[in-house]
Amino acid sequence: MNGVKSFYLLGLVLLSFAAIFVAADVFVGGPRQLEGDDRLDALEILDKSLAKLATGDGPSYKAVRVTSVTSQVVSGSLRTYDVELKNESDTKQCTVKIWTQAWLKENGTNIKIKCGDEGDVDRTW
Repeated sequence: MNGVKSFYLLGLVLLSFAAIFVAADVFVGGPRQLEGDDRLDALEILDKSLAKLATGDGPSYKAVRVTSVTSQVVSGSLRTYDVELKNESDTKQCTVKIWTQAWLKENGTNIKIKCGDEGDVDRTW
């Protein structure tokens, strides 16, 4: 009988933790919306990555307005931006994904840019 009570108690504890995580929108390994200093750091990464892309064979984009930034831990950090990008006189709504693996000396950053029906930009350095 003690085994059943212990199992029941364990179930209640696990259910309580699950309810707390759902209420807080916190999922281990799941994307989280960035705010404050975390958002500022992510915006700096976006600006530096777009500048690096422009020095190679990629397009020369500037971020005009960022509406959303999320971060997710996936063998490094994956940041996803919903952003308006400007390329010379053309402004378009895009999704930018920057995956960084800081421990890699080469090919530790990948940027993917998707703007509507246009072809994707996908570069690694």
